[in-house]
Amino acid sequence: MTVRITPLDSGLTVVSHLMPHVETVALGVWAGVGSRDETAEENGLAHLLEHMAFKGTPTRTAFDIAAEIEAAGGDMNASTSMEKTAYYARVLKDDWRMALDVMADIVMRPLFQPDDLELEKGVILQEIAAAQDTPDDLVFDQVQSAAWPDHPLGRDILGTPQTVRGFREDNLRRYRERHYSAGRMVVAAAGHVDHDALVDAAARNLEGLPGGAAAERTMPAFRGGTIMTRRPLDQVHQVLAFPTIGYHHDDIYAVHLMASILGGGMSSRLFQEVREKRGLCYSTFAYVSAYADAGLLQVYAATAPDKAAEFVAVSADILQSLSASVGVDELDRARAQLKASLVMSLESPSARADQIARQYLTYGRVPPISDILARVDAVTTGDISRLAWQTFSGPAIAHAAVGATRSLARSGDIAARFGC
Repeated sequence: MTVRITPLDSGLTVVSHLMPHVETVALGVWAGVGSRDETAEENGLAHLLEHMAFKGTPTRTAFDIAAEIEAAGGDMNASTSMEKTAYYARVLKDDWRMALDVMADIVMRPLFQPDDLELEKGVILQEIAAAQDTPDDLVFDQVQSAAWPDHPLGRDILGTPQTVRGFREDNLRRYRERHYSAGRMVVAAAGHVDHDALVDAAARNLEGLPGGAAAERTMPAFRGGTIMTRRPLDQVHQVLAFPTIGYHHDDIYAVHLMASILGGGMSSRLFQEVREKRGLCYSTFAYVSAYADAGLLQVYAATAPDKAAEFVAVSADILQSLSASVGVDELDRARAQLKASLVMSLESPSARADQIARQYLTYGRVPPISDILARVDAVTTGDISRLAWQTFSGPAIAHAAVGATRSLARSGDIAARFGC
């Protein structure tokens, strides 16, 4: 269960977790860069760069990249988030060297051919259109925009049709040169893999990565407000969002437990009151989106249009009740859920590789699971009540709704329910 970490002279770090009982390896390259590192004109560039990495290198076509992994029975993918980008694959234990060679090739030597770029921009424009047509995706993008309208965290990772259409090859090259440096990148693997062999392969395959430190990031200032999008839908999709702490804060596990008590499962306060007792919706939940220096606690539900205003009122009562009273049994259930999800991730090479890569990029180390579980166990009902008062009695609230929104109150009226 030991995680091994080896920094290379270049600044690149190799992190691995040996799981000798499995027959596979999940591995890849993670970079501590995402859409948060874009200017307004670059919105969507980090995501486009991730797509273009798979379009070809000097020695592999796009087909070659896919065929080489799939011929070994493996699979590969990539993802872009606000603060990180990942390129990863899962293969049988004897094929990890090949997979790392492919992943390193697309990260180190993407071609950015003009014809490929135009095609991939079209693909992303369809991705944007699909998100616009999916109300339970759109509403989360909009609540982030309401929360942080003047900050990269408030912009869509995919970008806008206008920004995406305007990107050229030199935009990709400059962004990559500015942000893809050895000191911001990690090679991570979990599964049936030898760490020392992984270190040698990573040093060889990723030789030549430029040095450089992480770019400076501006701290977001929460503004709040309401964004309503009228659509001819049978439901109103709503998100209420409140400013909370980032993942470096000592209370980060307490905030996650608070969200679980509110809406983390069928026994949560929201589910029991909003669905089971009142029948206002089919699904409702709460969760935390945490970044380095800020976060949002978000509450979601999709209701019939004539129930949308009632959901806001009931949610306000439930959220505020948490600062008055938290049951030990509630906290114990939330604690068990969080601990189980953490421990279960240890059993999946893919989940574990992603976890240790992100932990290292976030904290500069990989905390032992025992340390994390101890921090979860240390949270008290008093901590939850204190955080609930701080979170739900703040100066503002962000609210987004998509659907037949006529019955919903104005932004100020909704905020007033929470004492904002």
